[in-house]
Amino acid sequence: MKIPKRLQPLVEDGLIDEVVSQLMSGKEAQVFVVRCGDELRCAKVFKEAKSRSFKQAVTYQEGRKVRNSRRARAMSKKTRYGQREQESAWLNAEVEALYRLAAAGVRVPTPHGFVDGVLLMERIADADGDVAPRLDDVELTPEQALDYHQRLIGEVVRMLCAGLVHGDLSEFNILVGAEGPVIIDLPQAVDAAGNNNAPWMLVRDVDNLRHYFGRFAPELLATDYAKEIWAAYEAGELHPESVLTGRFTPDASRVDVSDVMRVIDAAREEAAERDARQQEDADDW
Repeated sequence: MKIPKRLQPLVEDGLIDEVVSQLMSGKEAQVFVVRCGDELRCAKVFKEAKSRSFKQAVTYQEGRKVRNSRRARAMSKKTRYGQREQESAWLNAEVEALYRLAAAGVRVPTPHGFVDGVLLMERIADADGDVAPRLDDVELTPEQALDYHQRLIGEVVRMLCAGLVHGDLSEFNILVGAEGPVIIDLPQAVDAAGNNNAPWMLVRDVDNLRHYFGRFAPELLATDYAKEIWAAYEAGELHPESVLTGRFTPDASRVDVSDVMRVIDAAREEAAERDARQQEDADDW
């Protein structure tokens, strides 16, 4: 196919030998299948962030550090330079999260480089070598649902142990590769210790998994892994090999009603936005 303009520099520099096909196009990025030597990989070409709402950016970016004080001031003043720096910081956060999680043993696409707004990464394939389907497009047996759910709960724990919460985990950003589920799409990953929204985002991520896999294995609907995981994290007792029960008994003496209402309101708003994004992604896929 014709080489897209954004990929031309990577071809000229020898990082990409051939652009094979376009895999998908969404609001935030286009993804192409490319050949690098003898290996097929994916090239994720990020678009400008005009379609992202400011509210979303604030919610997810809380706790992200900007080391350069000049950049931080410009970003806070919303100057043209600041907007460019804001976009650069957003893209770098996703790339850094991918590298961080891959190093921590989380099953995400292996990153192979980030150049001029293009992320080169592993192409996830199914057992036949074709592009892996999204979890939402796969029919599961009860046994598969239980297995995948257990694996993904383990990935959530590994992510949290690495200091991150996915922030938008669902069946729409999980691929089913030859060896099982692979987590993708990390632009909204949040710092677990530095973002006040991290606890309810983790609950939402885990509840999304529970509701989806519960369609195939109804016994999962009675579990409550999210609060159990977060309680262990807060207590400093969570590690990648933690044995979880799926049960959690809250301490009623510590309930903060105002905090609960804040979480409910935020969850409602995020759910509406997520539904809209998922519909757009489904239309583009």
